[in-house]
Amino acid sequence: MSDDMISQEEIDALLNGGLAGAGDGAAAPEAAADAAPAAEQPAEAGASAGEPSEGDSSQFAGVLTDTEKDALGEIGNISMGSAATTLSVLLGHKVSITTPNVAVATMSIIKEHYPLPYLIVEVGYTTGIDGNNVLAIQAHDAAIIADLMMGGDGTNPDANIGEIAMSAVGEAMNQMMGTVATSLSTMFNKKIDISPPKVNLIDLGTEEKVTEIVGQDEPVVRVSFRMEVDGLIDSEIMQILPVHVAKEMVESLMGGGAAAEEPAPAPAPQPAAPAPQPAPTPAPQPMAPPAPQPMAAPAPQPMAQPAPQQAPPVYAPPQYAQPVASAPVQPVQFTPLASGPVPVNDANIGLILDVPLQITVELGRTSKSIKDILELTNGSIVELDRLAGEPVDIMVNGKYLAKGEVVVIDENFGVRITDIASPAERAAKLQ
Repeated sequence: MSDDMISQEEIDALLNGGLAGAGDGAAAPEAAADAAPAAEQPAEAGASAGEPSEGDSSQFAGVLTDTEKDALGEIGNISMGSAATTLSVLLGHKVSITTPNVAVATMSIIKEHYPLPYLIVEVGYTTGIDGNNVLAIQAHDAAIIADLMMGGDGTNPDANIGEIAMSAVGEAMNQMMGTVATSLSTMFNKKIDISPPKVNLIDLGTEEKVTEIVGQDEPVVRVSFRMEVDGLIDSEIMQILPVHVAKEMVESLMGGGAAAEEPAPAPAPQPAAPAPQPAPTPAPQPMAPPAPQPMAAPAPQPMAQPAPQQAPPVYAPPQYAQPVASAPVQPVQFTPLASGPVPVNDANIGLILDVPLQITVELGRTSKSIKDILELTNGSIVELDRLAGEPVDIMVNGKYLAKGEVVVIDENFGVRITDIASPAERAAKLQ
């Protein structure tokens, strides 16, 4: 009787729909225990899938191919290498920008992965490329760059980046991106120009909108670089490109290589041209010597034999003698050297516009012995070699530049420049 009774566990399993018959009651608890972890696994997978993943292959699979990513990495490696040289000159420290990493993401993903204050530099291409790009530098790194450009040592930069510091960083970025444009012009074999950069300080952790170039959820190409500045900076900078701009760069790089290969097969049909050239060879001319033979026929035969022997040397020398005799010989005449100032190429003058110079106004000079110097006291008068009212000399870094007159501006002394020295006068002062 007890064998035909159903246990409470079997009844619970039947009510839950987990048994097909009473004989399977022992397997029901095991099936229920196995089902619990299985039900938890999708929840965990969903949690991991919800996390933003920059450059997710499933989300951005068709945006860029591996070949395009390699091409963009090579473009960034070459262009930023030259930009590092320019930044080294501006900062007076060794700058290294290496290891490009190309990925596809959105501005939302970038903001989530880098919730820090960044200096956003927007640069537009005006010639050669249609579009803009963004250069992002951490605010702390930008503060160090600004401190170095304004004469500091970069060890204690001001955390609050003011207008002057932002202007200094903007000038550095302008020089860097100008060098990048020059490198791109060389790589793409076409002229590429940029517009002045727009610099903004944006906290990616709080600001909703970073740039007007692309939308928050629009795919962009992020090329990150590692930047090192002589022990002061060791961090990452980012170049953000719209997808169409990145693809245009790749097409320009690939198209440049294809254009260089096209002229190669062109010389193939050229060998056909020399074929007709042997036709106009002077074949009928050798027939001309037989003409004197009938003229020599009336004459004695012994005299006719040496005639053909002398004919070749008679015709050959005039061919070489005529051009030599007709070439006029004149003495060589050189253009006199210009005595005016040599024009200065100011193509790269922008690299040194921020270099400080010391300006000194010299009222006059005199020479005294050590004895006279030791006898000077308060109230002593030292006579100078300059008359009253005579213009003073204006020196730049100790070198004579101009003359001027002393004026008073709001209880401060100033100098009004009256005459700029000519190159000859400056050279005389240097001697």
